[in-house]
Amino acid sequence: MNPETKLRKAEIEDRDIIWEIIQQSIERRRHDGSTQWQNGYPNLGTVESDIAKGFGYVLTVEGEIAVYAALILNDEPAYSKIEGAWLSNGEFVVVHRVAIDEKFAGQGMTKKLFDHIEDFTRSHGIQSVKVDTNHDNIAMLKILEGKGYSYCGEVLLADGMRKAFEKIII
Repeated sequence: MNPETKLRKAEIEDRDIIWEIIQQSIERRRHDGSTQWQNGYPNLGTVESDIAKGFGYVLTVEGEIAVYAALILNDEPAYSKIEGAWLSNGEFVVVHRVAIDEKFAGQGMTKKLFDHIEDFTRSHGIQSVKVDTNHDNIAMLKILEGKGYSYCGEVLLADGMRKAFEKIII
């Protein structure tokens, strides 16, 4: 039986759980030899800001928080300059700061998160989803490929160059 998953806006009461999940992800990336998230970002202030701005979302499994992500509409200044080309120029959802609780790792939760994000995007009449990741974040690169995201080029974020992807939803 498939457990029930839901995507909902993060509440300030979720902050400590989200921060714990992000810390697990920071440590997992370090352990995997990735340079992503190894310089003090994201931090607790990032989480609080996401929640305050309405960007923070959680994927719950039977009511328990399994995955955190920031979903931002049409606003990622770094995406205005891409070495390459986006698939579209319409409205888009940016996915940032995806982090999964270790106890849900390996259960396809990040794929479920992207299913929910795509449903959210479609239901709001938004054209596409854009996402970037580190060149050495192999797990996320595999997920994006498996979910049909197109590699569009590279974007420069505060902590370096990132591979940029887009998927047209409607």
